Amino acid sequence: MKLPLQRPWLAKGMRIGLLGGSFNPAHSGHRDISLTALARLKLDRVWWMVSPQNPLKATEGMAGLSQRLEGARKIANHPRIHVTDIERVLGTHYTRDTLVHLCTVYPHVYFVWLMGADNMIQLPRWYGWQEIMRTVPVAVIDRPGYGLKAQLGKAAQTFDQARISEDEAAMLPTMKPPAWVMLHAQLNPISATGLRNLMR
Repeated sequence: MKLPLQRPWLAKGMRIGLLGGSFNPAHSGHRDISLTALARLKLDRVWWMVSPQNPLKATEGMAGLSQRLEGARKIANHPRIHVTDIERVLGTHYTRDTLVHLCTVYPHVYFVWLMGADNMIQLPRWYGWQEIMRTVPVAVIDRPGYGLKAQLGKAAQTFDQARISEDEAAMLPTMKPPAWVMLHAQLNPISATGLRNLMR
């Protein structure tokens, strides 16, 4: 399947971090994860892939896609962080399918899946989660209260042999998957759930 638009910044050999989610709403924690990944993984860009509807989340309380995209652009505010609705363009509902599409269309681009430690814990609930780990390298960024649980969880234990040390993080994007790393940085306690509760 071809993408309707060929992105000019996706030149051969580029290193692109992919941060998916509802971004309901986007917040500084998303930005901190992205800046950490840009620096530690030596990425050229980070894409925020704003999902039309996360299959694991209820539609109740979910802001419209255009509203979430606009909010994400305001929070991102960085020349190397691009907010995209690529999953709407592709018509994909699952991360596994999105990654397979991107790797097929752009075989000479190095994609890395980015996620917070909280998502690493629940990764086994995702459709095709083991295939996700075998499709692109994965960087897990520590979050307050989740780091140890993530490292002891099913996903981490299943792919224990594929984990690399934090000192090797810059090499992760060009590694053959499965390969993953846990990155530790300044912890940001903000969450989308907490922000929604405050707005209520």
